[in-house]
Amino acid sequence: GIAAFVLKYRLAHAPGSTYTVEGDSLADVGRAIRLVRSRASEWHIDPARVGVMGFSAGGQLAALAATRYEEGGPSASDPVQQQSSRPDFQALIYPGIPQDLRLTQATPPAFLLAGADDKPAISQGLAMLYVELRKAGVPADLHLYDGVGHGFGMRSSNSGPVAAWPADFLEWLRERGIVKAGA
Repeated sequence: GIAAFVLKYRLAHAPGSTYTVEGDSLADVGRAIRLVRSRASEWHIDPARVGVMGFSAGGQLAALAATRYEEGGPSASDPVQQQSSRPDFQALIYPGIPQDLRLTQATPPAFLLAGADDKPAISQGLAMLYVELRKAGVPADLHLYDGVGHGFGMRSSNSGPVAAWPADFLEWLRERGIVKAGA
């Protein structure tokens, strides 16, 4: 019941890179969201259930995509540009926390996840982001796992409570009607 796409975006912090996160990487993720929506019927995807998930630096990019999106232009000659780049949800997994996020009630619901032993900029920053999202009226769930650091991902070797985070995320998607019950 879930289709996933992996985006290889232009890396701003790679050695010798001339790209920027906000100028190039963000444009890449916005274009990807629009592309998925533009081909939704062909790929049998609900265009109203397109989200963004990112880990670490990708989490920073996902947060930016969820707050700096563009509405589609119905009169655009490019059918992809006719679509909105706003994700319907965001999953930020041990993300870098961007500065100056523009949080409003229109910001998509957020699933926030990190290890409590990660760098304070991430573990504490994610907790502060949760508070700011709630102040803005955005539905958000925060999951901080004790005894866990950065980069735990979705490994079969994860043990303890953090091993269940993918199931928690799936349940979160079901509760919001993003994934249909039984999927």
